[in-house]
Amino acid sequence: MAEKPIRVGVVGSGMISSIYLKNMTERFDILEVAGLASAHYDNAKRRAEEFGIPAYESVEALLADETVDLIVNLTPAPAHEGIIRQALLAGKHVYTEKVMTTSHESARALADLAAEKGLWLGSAPDTFLGAALQTARQAIDGGLIGEVTSFAFAANRDNCFLTPFFRFLNQPFGGVAYDYAPYYFTALCALLGPVEKVAAAVRAPYPTHLDVNPKSATFGQSMDTPNESEISAVLTLRSGVSGTVHLNADSVIEDQHFFAIFGTKGILYLPDPNGFGGEVRLQPNWAFDQPPEAARTLENAFGFTDNARGLGPAELAWSIRANRPARASADMACHVLEVIDGIIESGKTDRFVTIESTFERPAPLNAPADGEESSIM
Repeated sequence: MAEKPIRVGVVGSGMISSIYLKNMTERFDILEVAGLASAHYDNAKRRAEEFGIPAYESVEALLADETVDLIVNLTPAPAHEGIIRQALLAGKHVYTEKVMTTSHESARALADLAAEKGLWLGSAPDTFLGAALQTARQAIDGGLIGEVTSFAFAANRDNCFLTPFFRFLNQPFGGVAYDYAPYYFTALCALLGPVEKVAAAVRAPYPTHLDVNPKSATFGQSMDTPNESEISAVLTLRSGVSGTVHLNADSVIEDQHFFAIFGTKGILYLPDPNGFGGEVRLQPNWAFDQPPEAARTLENAFGFTDNARGLGPAELAWSIRANRPARASADMACHVLEVIDGIIESGKTDRFVTIESTFERPAPLNAPADGEESSIM
């Protein structure tokens, strides 16, 4: 007989809640969505009706429901600390959207509280559990590129086009460091392990941007954009490997990306870590006495190639069942947040910042059986 699923209560009814609710109600048998709560009941009711689930009258009412085991927190980052603390004190496990809180100190305090109470605490982004990055993990662990020697990633955004559509981008903690960088840093840490120190130049050169989105109600008007929009950084990992980071939201057209991991036997080119799928390309080494081996796309042995948000809560639920560490763990999320905080600090001081925290690199997913997705059990 199948085990009883973990009962989930969702907090937050914004845009990201739609894909989470779709996947958690349709895709993962380990999860049973009990209902949805929001700071605004009308918004919660509308979103809940889309998925045929109840809407709680308040967040407090949801937390008081003794049948709910796990809270999935989809609120804006500045609200995370309070909601996570409330949920833990109510005896609930918690999975939260990125970033865990607005500082690594407050995140660490919540992780310690969860541990003290014997509760699981996890955090997005869960995209590192997707097909592409799990394929890359398999290649690295299998020695396909030899010893890793360095890494580099770069990405751009167009704040003039995106900000009118995603209003949180000009709110506190909506800049590239706290909204965009977590995808790359989480992927990097999951693949290569913890960071030891960072140095960065951080800029916010344009306090306003022009709304160029013709579908926006404020098209043609100036918008306040106070957050950091450009980061250039150097990261050194505890393994001794170092690499570079470049993020720029003052660019043009849709998001572009470059993500490469260099090794003694080859180079891996990875897709955008803001997604679950995409091609992982291998450029093998070459030798003088033979023709160079052509670059190739690695065969993907894993599932979750589409937008699988909700995978993190499902993996956390299986971790609770098996009494094991979650892959999208609080420790890794705290570490990634300390890296981001360190980059901001380095941008102010023009000095390297040491990252004090560490974590155990999450276990890779098991390759699925035929016709199934990757095993998160």
